[in-house]
Amino acid sequence: MTRTSPLNRSTLLPLLVALGAAFSGTAQAQSLVELFDAAKSFDATYQSARSQAQATLAKGEQARAGLLPSVGLDASATQSSQDSSLSSQNGKSIGIQSAKISAKQPLFNLANTAVAEQGKKSAALAQFQLQAAEQDLIVRVSQAYFDVLASTDSLTTIRSLKAATAEQLASAKRNFEVGTSTIVDTRDAQARYDLVVAQELAAENDLRVKSLALDQLVGKSGTAPKALRAPVQLPAVQPTDVGPWVEQSEANSPAVQQARIALEVAQLETQRAESGHKPTLDLIGSYGITNNTGSTQFNSDYSTNVATVGLTFNLPLFAGYAIQNRVKETLALEDKARSDLEAAKRAVAQGTRAAFFGVQSGQSQVKAFEAAETSTQSALDANKLGYQVGVKINIDVLNAQSQLFETKAKLAKARYDVLVGGLKLRQASGVLKSEDLQPINAQLAQ
Repeated sequence: MTRTSPLNRSTLLPLLVALGAAFSGTAQAQSLVELFDAAKSFDATYQSARSQAQATLAKGEQARAGLLPSVGLDASATQSSQDSSLSSQNGKSIGIQSAKISAKQPLFNLANTAVAEQGKKSAALAQFQLQAAEQDLIVRVSQAYFDVLASTDSLTTIRSLKAATAEQLASAKRNFEVGTSTIVDTRDAQARYDLVVAQELAAENDLRVKSLALDQLVGKSGTAPKALRAPVQLPAVQPTDVGPWVEQSEANSPAVQQARIALEVAQLETQRAESGHKPTLDLIGSYGITNNTGSTQFNSDYSTNVATVGLTFNLPLFAGYAIQNRVKETLALEDKARSDLEAAKRAVAQGTRAAFFGVQSGQSQVKAFEAAETSTQSALDANKLGYQVGVKINIDVLNAQSQLFETKAKLAKARYDVLVGGLKLRQASGVLKSEDLQPINAQLAQ
């Protein structure tokens, strides 16, 4: 009988490492690009926009039907019997079978031409609608991603403040017990500690809510966004002047492009309405076969083949002023589309300027918070030293701690706002693409 030797430390350690590697995949953090790819295949809003774009493309193809030939096939078969007082016709059976194929090719029809052009515009409109939906998804995923990181940083900061406040509370209690401080220091520290505990509960709930929002957006549970890698390098805004951003927004913004296409469609609708006065010309052709079995006139079966080729000309003369009033309607709608285009340009330009100056302001705030972080750290160190030598009281140290950790949280939030603001700026100018997430993704901790 053999006994297996127990696992020694040298064999147990590699096993634990292997098990840890096997189970670590379920707890790995996700990058921004990974979560965006997941949201692209899950988000209902984006899926709806993609389906709408596909439907618009199919509808645009339908508009070409008016310029293409149409072909139809008709077939029929009848059988009848006849009783007559005439002996020669009594009980006679008659059968007729016929088949006819006909075709029609429009040669001149301005209304159908305008409709076909509108179909082409609809196809372009579908592309811009889908582009706008994708840009919106990029911003929504990025915002939710950094909202979770900001809430995580806030909770971490509050917990650090809680630990520091607990240390200060313990120090105040010790000093009171040995008689080097008053009960006021202890009560101040206790009040500040209780306040931090309440803030911690609120921060935990905020993180839970933000995480659920990100989970719902990307269709995954327990998402864990990767944090930014230190030191954080915020990209500069290029170009550095707002003018080029506004210019490219008027040329590239999906909102402006959709409004411009709507104006072109309205102009084509006016042409379509005016074509109501114009003639139409169609080429028609048909070929039919009729087979007769029995007849009241002939005793033998016979068949007939008929081929037809011709032109059909139609000229509207009077339609009760319907065409004239339709033209007035389309002209008014054309003016409306022109005004909508101008409004879209102004709104996009304003949004681009606001996004540009928002990013610039955010970058300035980041620099200010970085300087404030250094100064508040120095202030905290000085207050701690002053408290030890007796020239500062406990509340001074507590206030310095709160100020430092609040500055850290605001600095992290300002950095996230700059990154998201850069994406919003590119969205406002109409140049945002999924590839723009790669530079941000490269700054995440691996």
